[in-house]
Amino acid sequence: MNREEFFAKLAPLDEAGLRKVLWNLYWRGSAQVRERIEAEIEPAEKARRKQAANRPPDPGLVLAEVQEFVRLARSGAYMGGDRQVSPRERSRWRVTFRQLAADAQAALRAPDPGQAETALAEMIDLACETRTYDYFHSEDPMEAARFIVSDAAELLWGTLRDRYGFAGFAERAAPQFVRWESRYGWTRSGWGQLRQKETALADVLTRMLTAPDMWAGFAQRYLTALDEADRRDGTARNRSWYGSGSERRWERKQRAENLAAWNLELLDRLDGPGTGHLLDKLVAHPALDGPERSLLQAHLAQRRGDQARAHDLIYKVLKELPGHHEAIVFAAQARAPLPPAAAKLLKERSEWDPSLPAPW
Repeated sequence: MNREEFFAKLAPLDEAGLRKVLWNLYWRGSAQVRERIEAEIEPAEKARRKQAANRPPDPGLVLAEVQEFVRLARSGAYMGGDRQVSPRERSRWRVTFRQLAADAQAALRAPDPGQAETALAEMIDLACETRTYDYFHSEDPMEAARFIVSDAAELLWGTLRDRYGFAGFAERAAPQFVRWESRYGWTRSGWGQLRQKETALADVLTRMLTAPDMWAGFAQRYLTALDEADRRDGTARNRSWYGSGSERRWERKQRAENLAAWNLELLDRLDGPGTGHLLDKLVAHPALDGPERSLLQAHLAQRRGDQARAHDLIYKVLKELPGHHEAIVFAAQARAPLPPAAAKLLKERSEWDPSLPAPW
């Protein structure tokens, strides 16, 4: 029936008949139908429900649920052999992960979002850990959960900046950045639909730091965060976890690799009379190690006119990693001598890879 036909059918009914029809529809209808009838009967109830739907979740409850989920994941409960998590819940972990992440982000709109900030940070910490730890039955956990770390971090940092001002934002965000940044994203495979949507956290920070004073202020807090990371590397717990000194060096090499793009950005922004001392501390920082730190030192030496030191450093990098693309490009720009293995590799690859410079 169309509208006219429907009204024609109802025309013979009196008020009692109309009430009976409406009651039968209300009583026998679905929950959704009942809610729509209630909303039409009592507009105030409709407004109340709409307001409740738009109200952010309680940050305290969200934090408690997130902490329990993170605790169970890290304990291995979602991998099986633990009655704390049912088999059904183990198989639907990605649904739980997405819901908790969405609740934590929605709770940032609460009047006092402090606990929501903690909850979202814990979810991002867990997401970063899934690159190397098997917490769930999945070949690529973040691809399965469809969780974009960079989007969540940008939302969190925007909330921190708006709530605490720049100083408070830098105080909280710099240690998170050191923990979370990943050169190749947060999926294990490094490719796929999710990877295409991810953004380097260095790019997120670049958009947020809109004035020279912000760059200097954030760089100071970043160096403090590196100090804290270095102290954690040296604790008894981490010494027992990493084992030998070579394994600790591997951790610092990974950190330098993940932060390489950001460190080069700092060279461009801070190499001046008032901030150059920050770069001197950065390139020598013990929390960073390996070829990426040597490449960073080479960039700084070249900027300051010390060509001999720049050549020595880039030679050292290419001797360890003959195929390091950024190092080869830098060596070409600086006309630096190449180790034999790097020169041979460059000659072979430059014939089919246009991104590489021709041998010099």
